[in-house]
Amino acid sequence: MPDVVSLGIHILDVLGRPVTHIPPKQDVDLIEEIRLTVAGTAAGTSVDLAKLGTSVAAMGAIGEDAAGDFIVDTMGRYGIDTAGLVRKSGVPTSATMLPIRPNGERPALHVLGANATFAEEDVDLDAIAAARHLHLGGTYLMAKLDGEPTARILRHAKARGVTTTLDLIAIDRPDMLEILLPALPHVDYFMPGLDEARLISGLSDRQAVIRFFLDRGAAHTVFKMGAEGSSIAGAGVDGEIRLPAFETPVVDSTGCGDAYCAGFIVGLLRGWPPERAGRLGTAAAGLVITGLGSDAGIVDLAQTIRFMETAMPLPMTE
Repeated sequence: MPDVVSLGIHILDVLGRPVTHIPPKQDVDLIEEIRLTVAGTAAGTSVDLAKLGTSVAAMGAIGEDAAGDFIVDTMGRYGIDTAGLVRKSGVPTSATMLPIRPNGERPALHVLGANATFAEEDVDLDAIAAARHLHLGGTYLMAKLDGEPTARILRHAKARGVTTTLDLIAIDRPDMLEILLPALPHVDYFMPGLDEARLISGLSDRQAVIRFFLDRGAAHTVFKMGAEGSSIAGAGVDGEIRLPAFETPVVDSTGCGDAYCAGFIVGLLRGWPPERAGRLGTAAAGLVITGLGSDAGIVDLAQTIRFMETAMPLPMTE
């Protein structure tokens, strides 16, 4: 049985770079590169986990279309178990168009598609119980799974000794906290971007945001902070661990958060303490940002560890 079940959103990304403007009328601009990739806070993490040498089972929903075929075929080539991907009729595979700006920023045009139809009855609870780790990625984009169903799945995993991580895609809506609250007591590592955590909590001070989520049941907070690195706090951590990002050329920031999650999970599976696991996550994110798409940059675990041990850290501010 795979070590990790990565459950949640599965997306086909269509990326192009560099894009400085959208041509008017029906004019054409020439760019350097267009790629199709498997992406999403579950699927992108699955690919990076596989590249880092971890066995992975994917769980999610895709359509009965060419985009769904691409996701299954691509994940299969990485050795990911795709038996848990449910094909949904009458809806398209979730997809995003990303015109990548020269500075690596990534505005997005997204179709919710099959991710919004993924439901609790689609989840293989026995497979989760047999894994060492459950990564749940995509809260707020899974209307049928968000809230209490997510909490029940995480509770099932925790009751069977499975370590849990949760990542999300924050969408500003009045019930953000209400949707997330049931899950938090069953999450070992809550891993959103800091800006997302601020949006959900309504707080701005990082220490207050950390305390907000720890007080509501998360065992740890792991906040991804872009060029400012990351923050780890919670059970067994003395105060807050601040980790810098690494200096690296920026091509496209798509999937950096997913890569951080993958590296962090691999570190945990290897028995590393959270600080070293976070450094591996930082290295994975630093490699992904050097290429186009969420599967760029990472070759294997040995390359990522070398980068972790030799890359220059960026300065941090409080």
